Amino acid sequence: MSAQIPKTGKPVRGSKSGKPIMVLFDLLGRRWALGIVWNLSSGPQTFRSLQSNCDSVSPTVLNTRLKELRECGIVTTGENGYELSEQGRELFVYLEPLGAWSQTWSHAATKEPQ
Repeated sequence: MSAQIPKTGKPVRGSKSGKPIMVLFDLLGRRWALGIVWNLSSGPQTFRSLQSNCDSVSPTVLNTRLKELRECGIVTTGENGYELSEQGRELFVYLEPLGAWSQTWSHAATKEPQ
């Protein structure tokens, strides 16, 4: 049985209340969901190119995540393949700074303790 698409007001992983932030965390916390959003931030991609850019995620998982992200309004299908919707692009504005922060964090986390 596959996981249900998270919906506001319905219980999700980590929350019985289904508050919007918890619904978003459930959706984005699924295997490859963030990777798909991150890769689509650079522009539309076909299924095969997206699969390749996501380190050869299995077609089943990629198809499932794309279906979930499309149903939740984050991804859409355009003339050139899959792409972020307007809401998906807005979401990426908030995610992008995490990329820069992760570089700083990664560098600090690998330093020897003093």
